[in-house]
Amino acid sequence: MAAVTWALSVAPVAADTAPTADVIAASDHTCVVTIGGGVKCWGDNSAGGLGDGTKNASSTPVDVVGLASGVIAIAAGDRYACALTSDGGVRCWGYNELGQLGDGTTSDRTSPVDVMGLASGVQAIDARGEHTCAVSSGGGLKCWGWNATGQVGIRTIADLHAPVDVPGLVGAVSAVSAGGRHTCALMAAGGIKCWGYNEFGQLGDGTTTDSPMPVAVAGLPSRVRAITTGGNFSCALRSDGGVSCWGLNSAGQLGGTSDMSAVPVGVAGLTSGISAIAAGFYHACGVTTDGGVTCWGGNETGQLGIGTTSGSPTMTGVKNADGTLLMAAGGGISERSNVPLLAVAVLVGLLILAAGGFWLARRRGQ
Repeated sequence: MAAVTWALSVAPVAADTAPTADVIAASDHTCVVTIGGGVKCWGDNSAGGLGDGTKNASSTPVDVVGLASGVIAIAAGDRYACALTSDGGVRCWGYNELGQLGDGTTSDRTSPVDVMGLASGVQAIDARGEHTCAVSSGGGLKCWGWNATGQVGIRTIADLHAPVDVPGLVGAVSAVSAGGRHTCALMAAGGIKCWGYNEFGQLGDGTTTDSPMPVAVAGLPSRVRAITTGGNFSCALRSDGGVSCWGLNSAGQLGGTSDMSAVPVGVAGLTSGISAIAAGFYHACGVTTDGGVTCWGGNETGQLGIGTTSGSPTMTGVKNADGTLLMAAGGGISERSNVPLLAVAVLVGLLILAAGGFWLARRRGQ
C-alpha cells in the first residue's frame, strides 16, 4: 500500500511511550504496554481508568501505579482496564460498579488491584463494555462483571464480582474476545463458541435467541485463527487468511452486505492475505500480510482512516498505516447506557505502532 499524505491531524504521543509493545483503545481512554513492560494510559479518568491514583483526566500518557514493568498484555473496557503480568497474574483498575475489576467488590479503584484467584496461570485476557475474561494456561476460561444478557457465560443474569468458570466449553480455549454484550471463545481445535446477547445474530448460531451458555458458531468455511467481537457483531480470521463476520450490519460492519446475518458471511474482497483483525463498536479492520491495514463499516468519527467520515461496507485501505504490527479498534457508544462517549479511532493505535514498528521488528529478528 503506497503511502499517501492526508489531512487528519493527530497530536503526537509523548516520546517516552514509544516504541510500544501493545496498545488498546477503549471507548473513552487508551492504554499502552511499553517495550519495558510498563503501562501508560490517557483520556477519561472519571472512574480511575488511567490507574495513576487519581481521577484527573489526562490528554497525555501517565504511568499506571505499580506497573512499571512485567506487563505482557492489556485489555480495556468502559472506564477500566486490566493488565496481564509476566507471571500470569491479572490486575485491574477503574470503574467497578458491576464487578468488572474482579476483586470481589463494586468499588472503583484508581490504581491496580489483584483479580481474585488469578495471581498466576493466565495466558490471555480481554474486556469490553463492563465484563472481563481470562484464558488460563491450561485452556480454561473465567469471566466476571456485568452479566445482564448472559455475557459472563453462566445460567444467571446476576453480575459477577469475581471470576467464575465458563461451563459448556468442551476442549481447551486458545483465545477470548469480549463484545459489548456477548462473548466469543476460540477453541484450540479451531472452532468458535459464543454466548450472551443475540438480538442481531452476533452469536453466529443461526438464531437471534440470547444464550447464557456457549453455542457453536455455524458454517465457518475453514479452521479459525483469530476472533474479534464488536458492539453487536463478531468476526473471525480464517486459516486461509480470509475474514468472515456475523451479527448487526447497520453500518456495513459485516463487510460488503446490507443485511444482518445470524451466520458467518465472508467480508467482500478479504478472501486471503489477512494476518490480524480487530473490531470496534461499528467498524472492523484487518492487518494484511504485507503490513497494510484495511477497514470497513461505520466511519462517523473517521475510524476507517480513509481521510473522510463517509462509511464504507466494503474494505478500504487505511492511509499512512504501512508497516503495522499490532492493532486495536476503539468504540464510540456505551452498549449499556447507549450514551455517546469519546470515540477513540483505530488510528491512535496504528500511528503509535507505525512509529515504533521498525524498532520492534528489528528486536524480534534478533
